[in-house]
Amino acid sequence: MNVQDCIDFATQHPVCFLSTMDGDQPRVRTVLLVKADETGFYFDLLSPKRMVKQIQANPKAEVCFYNYPTDLMQAKQMRVTGKMELVEDQELMKKVGSDRSFLDQLAGQPTAPLTMIFRLCQGEARFWTFPDILKEEKLERVKI
Repeated sequence: MNVQDCIDFATQHPVCFLSTMDGDQPRVRTVLLVKADETGFYFDLLSPKRMVKQIQANPKAEVCFYNYPTDLMQAKQMRVTGKMELVEDQELMKKVGSDRSFLDQLAGQPTAPLTMIFRLCQGEARFWTFPDILKEEKLERVKI
């Protein structure tokens, strides 16, 4: 397993679950991956959301990508643990604005001024399948 395997899995399964900390209480929600590359996993979040405030207070986070098979014995997940960093990339912001323009209708206002891009990096990734059910400590880890 290598970084490219992690990038490929995340790209193929972009709907994922992001966990942050709200004080001492974990909070998990579904998010959509913007992109993944050798520098990390990118997400767009709207600044008024509590999730952004949680990341700003404690940048440690974990995301779980899952392949959603019809046969559970084919289930595979990838957990990525690391640190969330704010990314100020105007080209990426424009692309996200274009790709996610449907959010403007849902929010009832332009979301571009509220959009923030965060990258999960400085951590590690690991895959898990059902045969690994009691092998968590032995799972191979990839530095991200």
